[in-house]
Amino acid sequence: MNRLKRNMIIGVVFVLITGVLSHFLYEWTGNSFLAGLFTPVNESVWEHMKLLFFPMLFYSLILIIASKESYDCLASSLCFGILTGTLLIPVLFYAYTSLLGKNVLALDIATFALSVIWAFWERLPPDSVLQIKAICRITVHSGVSFLSLLFTVYLQTTGSENLYFLHRRIPNLNIITL
Repeated sequence: MNRLKRNMIIGVVFVLITGVLSHFLYEWTGNSFLAGLFTPVNESVWEHMKLLFFPMLFYSLILIIASKESYDCLASSLCFGILTGTLLIPVLFYAYTSLLGKNVLALDIATFALSVIWAFWERLPPDSVLQIKAICRITVHSGVSFLSLLFTVYLQTTGSENLYFLHRRIPNLNIITL
């Protein structure tokens, strides 16, 4: 297995674990404002998109710094991976809830896992694509611009109901209580 594939598999595991842990971090920190910027503060779909966005952003930055010389297009690939994975969460959630008429915890977890896998899987372009530097420069700038916009929107809307269609609440099942 080549190094890039191995790093992507590690990334999937990292984001799945940190995403699950960050689901509870806001509560564990006593509703800390700082924790709330990066973790869900309520049970809305919008807030749950943070479960993928911030862990993958963190892992991607480390991977880009460690692998920059090896893969020129890695940054743009990961930027679009973060965007597509994050946006896939509401798409899958609203697709299955519109069909079933309710949300199901197992499907919510599967939605998160599939979105994480998709975000990394789609970021494995053929080696020939990874070497086209001109395309990489253009796409990395647009990818970073979209990520910056989404990051800013997260910071501005944390805990608010500004994006109504994404703030449909997931019932709190209180399965784990501390």
